[in-house]
Amino acid sequence: MSSRYGAMAQALHWVTAVAVLIAFIYGPGGSEQHVYAGAQNADRQLHETLGLCVLGLVVLRVLWRLVDRPPEPPQVPRWMGVTATAVRWSLYLLLFALPFTAISGAWLEGHPLTLLGGAEIVPRVGVSHDAGATIAEIHTWLGDAILWLAALHALAGLYHHFVLKDGVLASMLPRWLGPRS
Repeated sequence: MSSRYGAMAQALHWVTAVAVLIAFIYGPGGSEQHVYAGAQNADRQLHETLGLCVLGLVVLRVLWRLVDRPPEPPQVPRWMGVTATAVRWSLYLLLFALPFTAISGAWLEGHPLTLLGGAEIVPRVGVSHDAGATIAEIHTWLGDAILWLAALHALAGLYHHFVLKDGVLASMLPRWLGPRS
C-alpha cells in the first residue's frame, strides 16, 4: 500500500481548501441589506459560485474516496486517531452543510443564487423570510467553524511533519512539493 494519497485525492483536497478559503474571504457577510446591496454583487457572485463548486468538489471527493484507498495512517495514540477521524468527518459535514445552508437561506429569504456572469438560480421553495434569515445566520457560524477546524487540521499536519516526523503531511502534498518518500 502506498504511503501517499494519489494525485486525484490530493488535487481534490487542495482545490477544495483553496475554494473554501477564497469563498470565506469574498463572503460579503453582515445583514441581508448589506449582502444583497449592489456594491456587493461581484463578491456575492464569486462567493456563491465558489460555494456551488465546493459542493460539487465534496461530492467528487466522497465518490473518489469510495474507489480510492487512502494510505494507512501512522501508529499514533488512540486519542489522536479518534480526534483525526472526528475532525475529518466534521470537515466533510461542514463542506456539505455550508452550501445547503447558503442555498436554503437565500431561497427562503426570496433571493436567487447569482453566479459569476449573472446567471441566476431562482428560489425553488416558498418564501419564509424569518426561517431564511435564521438559516443564513447558521451559515455564517458554520463558515467560521470550518475555518477554525481547517486551521486545527493544518496545525495537526504541521505537528505530524515537524514533531512526529511521520510523513502524514507529505502524504497529501504533491511529489514535486513535498519530501520524497
